[in-house]
Amino acid sequence: MKKKLLSILLTATLAISTLAGCGASGSGSGTASGGDNGGAEEITWMFWDDLNATEDLISLGYKDVIDRFNKDYEGVYHVTPVTTNLEEYYTKLNALVASGETPDCFIVSPGPNLTTYVDPGVAADLTPYLEADGWKDTFSSDSVFSQQTYDGKIYAVPLNIAAACVFYNTEMFEKAGVEVPKTWDELLAACDKLQKAGYTPITISAGTAWCLSMLCAYLMDREGASLADMESGKESWVNDKTIDVGNKMLELSKYFQPTAAGDTNDVATAAFYNEEAAILIQGSWAIGQINGSNPAFEEKCGVFQFPALDGGNDPNRVIAKSDSLAMSAKTEHPEAVIALMKYFTDDTAQKYTAEKGGKIPVTNVSYDENAAPAQLAYVMDIFKNASGTFGFLNESLKTTEAGSFFDDQMVSIYLGSQTPEQGFQSIEDWYVDNIR
Repeated sequence: MKKKLLSILLTATLAISTLAGCGASGSGSGTASGGDNGGAEEITWMFWDDLNATEDLISLGYKDVIDRFNKDYEGVYHVTPVTTNLEEYYTKLNALVASGETPDCFIVSPGPNLTTYVDPGVAADLTPYLEADGWKDTFSSDSVFSQQTYDGKIYAVPLNIAAACVFYNTEMFEKAGVEVPKTWDELLAACDKLQKAGYTPITISAGTAWCLSMLCAYLMDREGASLADMESGKESWVNDKTIDVGNKMLELSKYFQPTAAGDTNDVATAAFYNEEAAILIQGSWAIGQINGSNPAFEEKCGVFQFPALDGGNDPNRVIAKSDSLAMSAKTEHPEAVIALMKYFTDDTAQKYTAEKGGKIPVTNVSYDENAAPAQLAYVMDIFKNASGTFGFLNESLKTTEAGSFFDDQMVSIYLGSQTPEQGFQSIEDWYVDNIR
């Protein structure tokens, strides 16, 4: 990969927004359940996957970072992972924060999620560490820090960049005589044709609310709905564009797998790489999970950009996100934490990010395009042609509570508990009571 192309792609992500049994000691104690480590300084790192059971290639890359760090710093520093599942991650992290046992280092999503830890002083200012020894200069662009920066200070370090996209089974498409859809109407027609050919057209999770909400976020953007106007009260959340979003989601939902309401993200993704459905609306962060769980499926896994709406907003805008690392402001071992963070952004880790995990590195590292997953080339084309990026709505609204409430209303509309009008009226009422 040429550095110039990486720089262009990373600059395009200026608006990036992203997005475990607990019991290890927190940053205040300076100890963790890691056994006898020869007097090494102990730190904890919190993540949303089981590193010893996972098949996700990105997670396995993180495990390699932890193993390399503990080996290289044996007797000096030692890190113990604190892991949970994605659905429970922030609940358990917040419980540790509330109990005064904040992990020394933890994964966090930029935007309101990070703000939750910056405002009360939970996350440490990383600016002095980034500016020391030229560490910040190893990153491809200052723009990768745009959503981690508050009043000129950086509070989290990005690890990678990924894009929301649509995966499809090329073999199923070919057998059903389906072309890659470029518009919403073409997507509906493709789903109808796949269904008539005997395939489940789409697998998606409504059991993990943000997955369904991500589809709605794309529809909101394609409709040209103004989040700023609706959040400020200049415009109601109940309007022609939002109602159309709800109706379009329901229109597409007749092609979802029958178990979508209860399926988690992992279950819905597994249905795709196990060839139980033709389409997965997800993101390039799933490439590691797909290829790690079923390597043989890589050759059948295509990727396309979320389609345009006829007469709608710019169809080349892309949802982008990154994993980021924050440090507890109360850690007793900041040098150990920074050393760990540097391992996550060193050439070995960042090269792995592209060549194995299928995500875009955030540093100037060179990597072998031919060694990278085939899906990454499609994602790079999407980024290359992107006119701009935006984030998940649950990570773009004013507060994490607002984002969670939005997600829940989209699920409620899907389940039929509310009509689109009722669902968006609930959001309007919530904003009146809690934001405006």
